[in-house]
Amino acid sequence: MSGGPGGKWLHDAISPDLIELHRINRVFFSGQTKYQHVDVVETGSYGLTLILDGKIQSAERDEFVYHDALVHPAMITHPMPEKVFVGGGGEGATLREVLNHRSVKRVVMVDIDQAVVEISKRYLPAWSNGAFKDPRAEVVYADARKYLEETKERFDVIVLDFPDPLEGGPAYLLFTREFYALLSKRLAPDGIVSLQAGDASYTNCATFLAVVNTLKSVFPIVRPYAVHIPSFTGPWGFAAASFNLDPLKLALEEVDRRLEKRLVRLPKCYDGLCHQGMFSLPKHLRRKLESARRVIRDKKPQFTY
Repeated sequence: MSGGPGGKWLHDAISPDLIELHRINRVFFSGQTKYQHVDVVETGSYGLTLILDGKIQSAERDEFVYHDALVHPAMITHPMPEKVFVGGGGEGATLREVLNHRSVKRVVMVDIDQAVVEISKRYLPAWSNGAFKDPRAEVVYADARKYLEETKERFDVIVLDFPDPLEGGPAYLLFTREFYALLSKRLAPDGIVSLQAGDASYTNCATFLAVVNTLKSVFPIVRPYAVHIPSFTGPWGFAAASFNLDPLKLALEEVDRRLEKRLVRLPKCYDGLCHQGMFSLPKHLRRKLESARRVIRDKKPQFTY
């Protein structure tokens, strides 16, 4: 953040060649936790905004697009999700959307940075909308990888809402083949994983391509998808991975039927038609995915700018 014409501005670096500027109307919090730098500001275009290590993570006016896309395709693909693991997601919005499913009996949310959760509770309470107080939710402050290595519990759905794999950040070892192999052991027999996979724009999609290809080295069914998120400047990539569940087999009408039956409240963004659109990637991106060869390993991590 810096001063300039018209007041303070957030410099959101999309790539080494592209920076997006956001006018800051008010700063609610700015400080360093044990793991990352955190800012909560009000921007002119997107309202209240959570920023981690200088990167926009979640914005008031379009966070529902991101969290609908991250959570519901996998949850709806599963025939009856009861036990769910959430990795990251400190704002509580991922937890909120998981708990929106009536079938859910238990959610374990593991986030390494308790400070981010407490900051979000104070300044961004609408994100969690009471989810942290839900008796079905257990919130653990720990390294998600270490937690999954030590637990023997298996989950119907695993939702990963980690920050981008920044060099020196807390999440880069949560995008590797070794970590995805661990996830495969923590899935119930009919389980499915969903995760955010990075920028899916044509000129800045290296992480997205590598994440999808790495998932394919572990899971037989991997379905990449994307949705436009304005505060992220364009299309954002996600992926669903499983041994036997395929979101592409769900017809538009079946998605809508399951949403009506299962959810406490219908999503703002996601429905059957949106489901079809998310998984209908443009030809140029499909070709890039088909030619991707990079497999991310612990000793050769992928870093996002």
